[in-house]
Amino acid sequence: MDSGAPIAIGGFEERIVATVDGLTLYARDYTPLLPETGLPVICLHGLTRNARDFEVIAPRIAALGRRVIAADMRGRGKSANDPDPAHYVPAVYAQDVLKLMDTLEIPRAVFVGTSMGGLITMVLATIAPDRIAASILNDVGPRLSTTGLGRIASYVGRAQPVESWAAAAESVRAINGSAYPERADDDAFWMAFARRTFCERNDGKLEADYDPHIALAFADFDEDAAPPDLTPLFQVLAAKPMLALRGGISDILTADALTYMRSVKSDLDSVTIENVGHAPALDEPEAWDAILDFLAKVA
Repeated sequence: MDSGAPIAIGGFEERIVATVDGLTLYARDYTPLLPETGLPVICLHGLTRNARDFEVIAPRIAALGRRVIAADMRGRGKSANDPDPAHYVPAVYAQDVLKLMDTLEIPRAVFVGTSMGGLITMVLATIAPDRIAASILNDVGPRLSTTGLGRIASYVGRAQPVESWAAAAESVRAINGSAYPERADDDAFWMAFARRTFCERNDGKLEADYDPHIALAFADFDEDAAPPDLTPLFQVLAAKPMLALRGGISDILTADALTYMRSVKSDLDSVTIENVGHAPALDEPEAWDAILDFLAKVA
């Protein structure tokens, strides 16, 4: 199906779009509260995540009068897995986003990119800069920390199926607990986290809601080698209005890396969310206030 025809569901419509190579791409389409106040907002998730990451802030943004699209990248959530894992790279994801925009008739948008979603946004800026009106980068930038990348490499693609939602919640707490120290004993938080990141298999077991082959991106990871410097991509995106959000204890985007981003883009809006690691959920009061202020300033 490549019509983008909506399927109504609570709070949003489901869209199914064909990618240029014939895979099915899934997205949630949140209708803006009228009157519309600005361009649509496209939300792009991190490496092992999906559109459900934005289930809190997407309806909030729609209530401001903006259409919101939250997509599952190929290999995640309800989007199809790719038979060729070599396609699990930002350049291919960026082409998928363009196809989604074309099908849904969205010429330009404001982008919200968490982690990998921010990398996709930077790549998109180099191949189709006119499609991006502004961007919000969530705990990601042109210079990433080897420490954080090594942590991700240690678990991506290695999650084992579990028998219950309680076990899934404990699994995500074990992996992500250090990023949310103030939520360590908040069982409801970790259950919601699990519901966003796990899915139920046909046999009733629960597993991480992504194709484990996305781990190929880390196949050649070398903890002793510096990650690629993405400044050329960042500079293109930086020509447009930008808000950078950083988790105060992030092991992916360091304080020095955020300072560097400000040196490249002198008018960068930036906010640090204290006592949060990689990555802020975006519904933290400091993050949400920053998003509200930024969206009020952009088309």
